[in-house]
Amino acid sequence: MNTIGTKSFATLRITFGIVWLIDAAFKWNPAFLNNFTDYLMEGTQNQPIFIQVWMHIWIQMVSADPHFFAIIVALAETAIAIGLLFGLFTRVAIAGGIVLSLIIWATAEGFGGPYTAGSTDIGAAIIYALLFVALWFGRSWQHYSIDASLRQRFPSLYRHW
Repeated sequence: MNTIGTKSFATLRITFGIVWLIDAAFKWNPAFLNNFTDYLMEGTQNQPIFIQVWMHIWIQMVSADPHFFAIIVALAETAIAIGLLFGLFTRVAIAGGIVLSLIIWATAEGFGGPYTAGSTDIGAAIIYALLFVALWFGRSWQHYSIDASLRQRFPSLYRHW
């Protein structure tokens, strides 16, 4: 890919990092931290039974300590945002973003919920996962990133990346 292409993906990475940082800030709000299970419960509304069963498995797991799981989500989103913004361990941030987006899509968004009459979308998290994949294939870590500097200074650290 040419330099202009990879710079475009790097710019997209930074912009997406700003979006994730804003979202992470919302996750640190006490309303989210104290009502994490409620957000999962909302994902079960008007879903077919097979989705409700899947969701209740997650709800049972999270119910053991919902505050702990809410903090894990907030930390993960914050780490992903920092990785995207600064291009620090970008591949790890992108991989983490794919996994977290798919988990959110499969839980809180109930696989997007396109199973009821009047449903108009498939959820945002699946689109986020696809954007992370594009950032990966666009090699968005090659420009405007701390990784690019570290790769030059410590090539053995980045040899397998």
